[in-house]
Amino acid sequence: MHTEAITTIEKENIPFLELVYNEVLDHPEQIARRNHILYDAMILGNNYHTKVKIIFQCAQGIFQVETTVWSATEDFILLKGGVYLPVKCIHDVFIA
Repeated sequence: MHTEAITTIEKENIPFLELVYNEVLDHPEQIARRNHILYDAMILGNNYHTKVKIIFQCAQGIFQVETTVWSATEDFILLKGGVYLPVKCIHDVFIA
């Protein structure tokens, strides 16, 4: 997956990052797994306000954020607070 250090960031600071829009995962199985987990995260976020940890890539490096996913489409996810992330920049999602 990735070998560089992961920096924790608050969701409010994501708009100040230079996000990447290219696919960060190598295999179709990984992409399908990510999409499935993002859908589950959206359901949990909307119904139970469950937070998830998202590890994502941007031009400045790899970051992680703990937040609620409100919406998930094929291209973007919407986080609590109106912050968007491209799905393709997401390395992994962990549901607590």
